[in-house]
Amino acid sequence: MVTFVLIAVTVFVSWRAFNDRRLLDRLILWPPAIDRHRQYDRLVTHGFIHADAQHLLFNMITLFFFGRSIEPVFVDRIGHLGFAAFYLSAIVMAIMPTYFRHQKDAGYRSLGASGAVSAVLFSFILFAPWNLIFVFFLPVPAIVYAALYIGYSIWMDRRGGDNVNHSAHLWGAAYGVLFTVLMEPRVASTFASRLLSPSFG
Repeated sequence: MVTFVLIAVTVFVSWRAFNDRRLLDRLILWPPAIDRHRQYDRLVTHGFIHADAQHLLFNMITLFFFGRSIEPVFVDRIGHLGFAAFYLSAIVMAIMPTYFRHQKDAGYRSLGASGAVSAVLFSFILFAPWNLIFVFFLPVPAIVYAALYIGYSIWMDRRGGDNVNHSAHLWGAAYGVLFTVLMEPRVASTFASRLLSPSFG
C-alpha cells in the first residue's frame, strides 16, 4: 500500500537526517535556497524530514491510521499513483503560503509532514465525520476534532512563538478537503447528510 511506502520512506529519510546535518540542511525548506538557487525540490523534501523522533512518530502514527482508511477510496477512483500524487502535492500546497510569506527571510526554516498528514486526516473526516478519534486516549467525534483543530491552528498561527508551522496545518487541511471534493463531488452532499445523522463509530 502507498501509505506504508510513504511511512517507510519518511522514517528512513528522517532517521538519516537526524544524524547528518548536511543532509538535513539540504532537504529542509529554506526559502532563499529556492529563491536564489532554484532548489524547488525543497518544497517536497522538507516533508520527509522531522525535528525529532516525537515529531516523526506523531505524524507517522496519524498517517498510518487515516492513510490506510482513505487510501482504498482514492485508489478506486484515481489509482495508487493518484493517491501518492495527492499526498506529495499536499506537502507542496500546504507549505506554499509559508514560502511566500518568508520568501526573503534567510532565518526561516520549516520541516515535517504535518501539512500532508492534515490533508489525509481531513479527507478522512469528510467521509466519516462522526467516527471517533482518540486524542490523548479520549474519544472525540472526528468533526468535533476538526473544529477544535482548525480553531487552535488559527489561534496559534496568529500568536506564533512555538516553532510549529500552524499555517501548513491549516492549508493542508483545506487542500485535503478540496482535493477530495474535486475527486468525488458526491462526498460533499454525503458529508452534509451524515452530519445531520450522528452515528458514532
